[in-house]
Amino acid sequence: MGKNLSAVVAHIAVIVAIIITLSFAGAFAEGASAGQGSDRFTGELEEGAVLRILENDTAIKQGYLEELLDAFNAEYAEYGITAVDANMDQYTDLENDGPYGYGPDVLYQANDRIMRYVDGRHIMPLPVDSIDCLDVVGDQAWMAYSATTDGQANIFGVPVNIQGPLLYYRKDLLPENWEEEWDDDKNGVPDMVEYWTDLYRFSKQRKEESGGKQFGYMRSFLEPYFSVGYLYSYGGYTFGNNNTDPSDIGHSAGNAELGGRVIRQLASVMDERCIDDSVTTGAYSALASGEFFATITTPDVYTMFVDEMKADGYSDEYIAENLVTADIPKLPVSGDLEDESQGFIESKMMGGVNGYAISSYTDYPNAALAFVNFATSYEMVSRRNELLGIVPARSDVASDVGGLSEVINANLEEGNIVVMPSIKENAQIWTPLQTFFQDIAKDPYRSAGEYKYDTLEKIKAALVNVDQQIYDAIFTLRG
Repeated sequence: MGKNLSAVVAHIAVIVAIIITLSFAGAFAEGASAGQGSDRFTGELEEGAVLRILENDTAIKQGYLEELLDAFNAEYAEYGITAVDANMDQYTDLENDGPYGYGPDVLYQANDRIMRYVDGRHIMPLPVDSIDCLDVVGDQAWMAYSATTDGQANIFGVPVNIQGPLLYYRKDLLPENWEEEWDDDKNGVPDMVEYWTDLYRFSKQRKEESGGKQFGYMRSFLEPYFSVGYLYSYGGYTFGNNNTDPSDIGHSAGNAELGGRVIRQLASVMDERCIDDSVTTGAYSALASGEFFATITTPDVYTMFVDEMKADGYSDEYIAENLVTADIPKLPVSGDLEDESQGFIESKMMGGVNGYAISSYTDYPNAALAFVNFATSYEMVSRRNELLGIVPARSDVASDVGGLSEVINANLEEGNIVVMPSIKENAQIWTPLQTFFQDIAKDPYRSAGEYKYDTLEKIKAALVNVDQQIYDAIFTLRG
C-alpha cells in the first residue's frame, strides 16, 4: 500500500508541475508585457541607435560575434541602427556599471548570472508576445528566465542554448580489441563511454600501463558546476521547490554521499591535477596529444578541441572521425564504481541555459529587442551551432541538427539536466561546494592514516556541513 500511495503522490506532483508550467507559459503574454520596464517596448525603433552587445569569449574568438553584428547591421541599415562589440569582460557587473553608463545594452550570459540582475531591476522584463522564438523553445528553458515581480509572472531572458555537459573522447585511443572486450551488450558503443564503472576501470588500466603518464577520464573536481551532478544523481539537490527555496538546501539529501564516493574513486585514477584548475585549461591540448582519453565539458567549446588537434597536425577528416562527443555515462545503483551488480541509473548533471537579456539602462529598448529577436532567429542560432557546437534551445534547430542536440534537449525536459538556480542566493553555493569537492578529490593522495572521506558516514557529515555553510552564508551571516 505504501508503494502505491507513493506512486500516486508522485504522479499528482508531476501533473501539478505540468499544470503550473503550462499556466505560467500562458501567463507570459498576459503578464510579462505589463511588468515594470516593459512599457518602454513600444515597437518604435530608435533610429540611429548604437547598441553595445556583450557576448562570451568563445563567440568572439571563433568569429561568431563578428558575423552576427555584420548580419544585423546590414538588416537594420535603413534605420541607421548599429550593433557593436561592448568590448568588456564577459562577466561584467551590470549592477555597478549600468547606472553609470558603462554596461552593455544587450548581454549574453548563463541564466544564473542574468537572473541575479532581476533584484534591483537592472534588466527588463520582456514582452514575450513579441519574441519570435516563443513557441519553439521548451518550457524548462523559459522557466530558467522566469521570475515573479510586482505579483506578475515575467520573463527576463531569451534562451539561446542549453549548457548540458558532454563526454568528449578520442575514438582512436580505444583499445584495438574494444569490440570484443569493451562492448558487453554488443551495441557497437564502447562500454567505457556508456558506464562510469567501465570508464573507471579503463582509466585505472591506462594509468597503470603508462606508468602514470596517460589517463582515461580526466577532469578537475574543483568546479562545482561539473561535480555537483554526482550528488544530484543519488538524491541531492541545491534548493528546494524546484531550486526556488533557498531555505531548503539539500546537497546532503537522499543518498548524496554515494555521489561523493564516486568522485573520490574517479580522483584515484587521475593524478593530483584533479584537485586544481590546471587540468581544466589544459584539457584541450591534453586530449589532442592523447594524454587524456576523455573529459567532460560543455558543448560550446568543441572547436577548442578541434583547434588543438589541428595544431598537432591532424586533418579535418581525422578529427571528424575520432573526436567524439557522447551523453554522460550511467552510474551504478550501488554508488560504487567497482560494483555494477545492482544495475545502473541515469546521471544527473548541473546545466544552464544561456541567453540574451536587455539592460534597464539602455536608451534603445526597441532596437535592443530587435537585436535579440535577430540573434535568436533560426538562421543565427543555426550558425552559432555550426561555429561553436552549441546545443540549440530552439527545438526546430535542435531537430535539424539531430544527434546530441536532441538528447540534451530531452535530458533538460526529463530532469537529467538540472538547471542552475536562477535566484541570487545561488551565488553562495559555489565556495562551500568547491572546498568540499577539492578536499574529497585530494583524499586518495593522502596517506592511509590521514584519509578524511574513507567511509560514507564521513562523506555524509561533510555534505551536511556544506549545506549548513551555505545556509549561514545566505541567512545568518548577512544579518
